[in-house]
Amino acid sequence: MATQSVHKDKYGPVWPLGLIVVVTPGTPVNIMSLVDAAKANAPETAVTFGPSANAEYTERAWKITFTACKAGASHGLVANTGNIYIMKPGAQGAGNRDDYGSMVAVMTQGAATAGEFPEVVLDSAALNRNTLSPYEFLIDADNAGDSCLVTLSIQ
Repeated sequence: MATQSVHKDKYGPVWPLGLIVVVTPGTPVNIMSLVDAAKANAPETAVTFGPSANAEYTERAWKITFTACKAGASHGLVANTGNIYIMKPGAQGAGNRDDYGSMVAVMTQGAATAGEFPEVVLDSAALNRNTLSPYEFLIDADNAGDSCLVTLSIQ
């Protein structure tokens, strides 16, 4: 697989987060892992000052689009081998694919026809009435190497 571009332009209106790959099934991956692996701008991270300061406000989106697919052997995208799970961990429980109290959605492996990938869209009210924090969402998978293409729609 070729090196992915990493977009850090959080002002949108569209912010591709990249192809989020689950390396170990049962160990969810935060959808912000490619653009802010240290979670410097997550809502729970204290604001710092100086040259390495984090953002004054955390990222937010009015829509998050998840497309279940993985990189093909030579190029393009192909269907995953198993299911992809969108998770929002709570205060207790594992927060992984076996924690049904944290599960937001499940996407099956997809159709046999190339280019027909399962998709889930989480959306809220636009115009700052309600927003989604991308730091709250993780993906998990049944199989190592399965992944999800994630895009934020920014207000």
